[in-house]
Amino acid sequence: MIPSIDLEALSAGAPEALDAMREAATGLGFATVHDTALAPARVHEVIETYRAFFKLPEAEKEPYSMAGTGANRGWGAAGSEQVDPDANPDYKQYFDSGVRLPAQDPRSAMPVYAPNIWPAQPEGFEAVISAYYDDARVVAMAVLRGVAQSIGAPRDAFDAGFETPMALLRGNYYPSRPDWAGAKDFGIATHTDYGCLTLLATDGSPGLEVRKRGGGWIAVSAEPGTFVINFGEMMEAWTDGVVRATPHRVVGGLAERISVPLFFNPSHDTNVAPLGSGREVLAGDHLAARFGETYLHLKKP
Repeated sequence: MIPSIDLEALSAGAPEALDAMREAATGLGFATVHDTALAPARVHEVIETYRAFFKLPEAEKEPYSMAGTGANRGWGAAGSEQVDPDANPDYKQYFDSGVRLPAQDPRSAMPVYAPNIWPAQPEGFEAVISAYYDDARVVAMAVLRGVAQSIGAPRDAFDAGFETPMALLRGNYYPSRPDWAGAKDFGIATHTDYGCLTLLATDGSPGLEVRKRGGGWIAVSAEPGTFVINFGEMMEAWTDGVVRATPHRVVGGLAERISVPLFFNPSHDTNVAPLGSGREVLAGDHLAARFGETYLHLKKP
């Protein structure tokens, strides 16, 4: 069963909320959180803003294609991402944006800090998505502090690593499963997330499936205002395996689906090797390597 956690209670250090988070973080690797600062109406607005963009004709989206940017900013067409090398490229579309740095900041030359690319339509897209990005990061940090406390670390154990986070906000559009789809075709194939913590909003449509530790799959869905959270490879490494990254997928069904994950990742130069190990693994190097394996436009021949 997926733990359901009241974020206000978690932030207050309520024992039942901390127990539930510990179960989620060290067990299945997934939970849902509610009672956050992001109201259902706010999430619905973001989902519909992404939907309006994805419904535009391909020719109107093409100028924002990340295939020409060399970074993960802008629009990704169907078939432009392959999370599982043994499956076909994913048939979803997506739109990525991230942290905004001053133009003179030298880190802007790094792909993980690249400038955002905003479409002209739908009207107000940049304003809606940027404001949500800022507020979702605050919610994600509150969740992360609860995770830290739940595993016996100080609540601020991870704070210093997120001064300029490589947090990536994505809108995913999963169409109904195509008639041509076969056994190797997915909305998104089986994978673990690459970073630390994912805060996922959805339109309530089913589709997400989480692999159980003993085998098989659990369906997970959440209405706007409740968030699915899970942990990535970076967090598993950083905590020396205490927090678990869990494989998941979207096979696709009869209904289209919009989801909005915030991949809450630390600053580029944060050392995410296990604490006390004496090793150094920069968060930015880990993400760059994983992006290079996933985005088709970044894959080296």
